[in-house]
Amino acid sequence: MSLDVAELAATRFAISPLGETIRALQLLAKPDPPVVNLPWLHWARARLDQRPLGAGRLWPLVVTGLPSYPEFLLPAPAVQWPTFTGELARLAATPAPAVQASLRRVFGDGPWPPSAVELYERVEFGQIAAELADCHDRLIAPHWERIRAVLDADIAYRTGVLANGGARQLFHDMHQDLTWEAGTLRLADADTGRREFPIEKGPDGLVLMPTVFGWPDVSMRKATSTQATMMYPARGAATVWHATTDQLSGGGTAAEHLLGAARAGLLAALRCPSTTTVLARQLGVTPSAVSQHLTFLHRGGLLNRQRSGRAVLYSTSELGLALLAAPQSGHKPKSSTV
Repeated sequence: MSLDVAELAATRFAISPLGETIRALQLLAKPDPPVVNLPWLHWARARLDQRPLGAGRLWPLVVTGLPSYPEFLLPAPAVQWPTFTGELARLAATPAPAVQASLRRVFGDGPWPPSAVELYERVEFGQIAAELADCHDRLIAPHWERIRAVLDADIAYRTGVLANGGARQLFHDMHQDLTWEAGTLRLADADTGRREFPIEKGPDGLVLMPTVFGWPDVSMRKATSTQATMMYPARGAATVWHATTDQLSGGGTAAEHLLGAARAGLLAALRCPSTTTVLARQLGVTPSAVSQHLTFLHRGGLLNRQRSGRAVLYSTSELGLALLAAPQSGHKPKSSTV
């Protein structure tokens, strides 16, 4: 993919709740899913056993069994932190010729699912948008605060890499198979060697989107009616599933003995990056109470702290992780409250 100086200058980061919803649906269909998201898969399948998804029109468009799916389902986010409803509105505004061209590219001369035929003949997104919203509300929204924190932390890290090492280091650090040289972005294939995708780029530069549910793959769209996009695996994707509600009550016994149950619990929870406000809401306490503990843990070198927009994200440092992994001490931990 060619990426000249002007396009590189326009390249930006964004998160996409719509993109995570689509990737989650595709993950549900994988016969051999990656281990990182298995905790979510077990949770989701248990939920769906009780009440299956009503996604009759959406599913055949997202899970195609082909190398790609219609790119209009995931337009490039217009801003860095779009809302899900904002992304749905952007999807619904896709011009009919772009929708029809995308469907032809994906399904070609092969068999078309009925929902693709219906959409081609009458470009109207009401039912598809409703199904996407239901999938998001049931499968993504319960975990979105933790997912969002990991995606924000990834972007904060990547902007630091860009500032310190430039575009070449940025792309290589995103994925070992990505390289940017002489104005061309390349993705290496372990089986066939280096390859370049012929891409029909949209206006301006590339939109880089970290993903939890797309881990561990890099995904480039070969055509788009908006800006070109690239989804890449977010750093720390697995930590999203470490901090479930029933795990917020405490860390390992060695950490509890040294820090007390409340601070050890925060240290364990922050294996998934989070903010003071989100932690307070999860624990049912005031932000000021959480803030006091976070200050203590940060001063002790057990937490990292970085700014992402207006928010400050905390995450467990290497020293903190080592403490959580420390063997049982044999001492009884003192009880404490936040």
